[in-house]
Amino acid sequence: MKQLLKQLFSGHSYLTRLIVPVLVMMMAISVFVTPAFATGVYQIPNLTADTWIIDEGDVLSRFNEGQISGAFKDLAKETGNEVRIVTIHRFDYGETPESFAKGLFTKWFPTPEAQANQAILIVDTLTNGATIVSGDQVKTLLTDEIGNSVTEETLGAALRDGNKYNQGFLDVRDRLVAVLSGKPDPGPPAEKQTVQVESTFSNAEETDKNKGNATAWVVGLLIAATVIPMATYYLYQINQPSNQG
Repeated sequence: MKQLLKQLFSGHSYLTRLIVPVLVMMMAISVFVTPAFATGVYQIPNLTADTWIIDEGDVLSRFNEGQISGAFKDLAKETGNEVRIVTIHRFDYGETPESFAKGLFTKWFPTPEAQANQAILIVDTLTNGATIVSGDQVKTLLTDEIGNSVTEETLGAALRDGNKYNQGFLDVRDRLVAVLSGKPDPGPPAEKQTVQVESTFSNAEETDKNKGNATAWVVGLLIAATVIPMATYYLYQINQPSNQG
């Protein structure tokens, strides 16, 4: 029994010595690697005449990117109102879609006059957070209420339905083009209702309970393995015939 316990504890000590350095290495790597994948406003290139979509999150197909860019380009020619979409996979520490959108809006359009007919949709593909920032002239058509509906309902419906970014951005294109062309707001698409099916898998509570039961069995067996031999030996001793007589 002592040999068994010695092997168990020595094995545990070995695993500890093996796992701890690996965890330390992983933490060290995450500290240095994570910032490399984060994107700040200063990393977004300056605006050009052909910039309609910047897909840093890499969620749009080339075909759909071209379709959306073409629609936004036509919208700008016909109405003077311009829309850009920017997807980001990971923001700099402390950055949010709202703060990033305001920073980029100011970088691209420094003055109120330059901002008047502009709108930018920012999407964080890591959390699916999204926001729209726009100038005063655009706000007369694209109100805050409609803007929130575009991000939460039009785009949100597609993302909640399996992260369908391409479909979501196509729906966003159709709605923004209609609104900024002075047409009636078509509203968000009808969101599909999902039917909840009873799961045959264990939930977290059941899993924890099973783990607890398994632990109790192991502890019980260890105790039994220690107590039974001791009790057997004790009974053997007291049942031995006395040598005195």
